[in-house]
Amino acid sequence: MEKKQENKAQQINIELGEKEAEGIYSNLAIITHSPAEFIIDFTRVVPGVPKAKVHARIITTPQHAKMLLKALQDNIEKFEKRFGEINIDGQTSPQFGFPHINKDEKIN
Repeated sequence: MEKKQENKAQQINIELGEKEAEGIYSNLAIITHSPAEFIIDFTRVVPGVPKAKVHARIITTPQHAKMLLKALQDNIEKFEKRFGEINIDGQTSPQFGFPHINKDEKIN
């Protein structure tokens, strides 16, 4: 009987607060690291605003950073199978989610 309980995957109840459920939009992540940790700062770049504020900072271990990378790769593969390839070719780096618009060009 004890072996059956040991083989079961551990379940974790995760609580999502109302404020956290709203989410924070970010179009730029700055990643730094030391031998002991990875730091990911999520910011938002807005056209015409020369300053970007860090809206969230995640500090994690190198092992968890690599696990996050693998989880993102897995989820991107699943997304692309369902919705098609995510195209990033032709974007000048860094794009930050805003296309370059010629001031003389009319939109619509």
